[in-house]
Amino acid sequence: MNSTNFVIFLNGSYGVGKTSTLNHVGDLMAEATMPFSLMDVDWFHRSWPPSHHDPSNVLIEAANMAAVWRNYRSTGQRQLIVSGVISSPQDRTRYEAAFELPVRAVRLVADEQEIERRLHCRYTPEQSSSLNWHLDRYRDLNARLVEADLDEVIIETSECGPRDVAAKVLTHFSLTQL
Repeated sequence: MNSTNFVIFLNGSYGVGKTSTLNHVGDLMAEATMPFSLMDVDWFHRSWPPSHHDPSNVLIEAANMAAVWRNYRSTGQRQLIVSGVISSPQDRTRYEAAFELPVRAVRLVADEQEIERRLHCRYTPEQSSSLNWHLDRYRDLNARLVEADLDEVIIETSECGPRDVAAKVLTHFSLTQL
């Protein structure tokens, strides 16, 4: 594998397939025996209550991710792939500081009907408040992502499975040996 000096960041609104794609990127890279590490941003800020100086948990998220990345890097050179949301230049700067690498974002998109179908599949009836929270906000987040225009490529996910989306991501970065 060629040396990679950047983070691949799977960016997008809720329900576009970031986490599923992340998992398939890992599968494809493992099949090609290419060293990698995966991180899903959501698992690095899920803590309650947040501190008064970090009400959105973004500072603790960055610190947690930086610590895990240091651990991964100690095992050898590898490609870092992250799924999450970068909706402002400040988000990008925070991630670049945490990883000490440039972030190259790929925005995943899907049509509204597919997003809503995926969100409904994600939550059980007991999680209706989480479902409603995401349904009420995905359009606004998508609009912020479009306005921010921080992604180097956009990949439509409505009509293809996560493995195909993962292959497109790897092809974009010339990381395929398949």
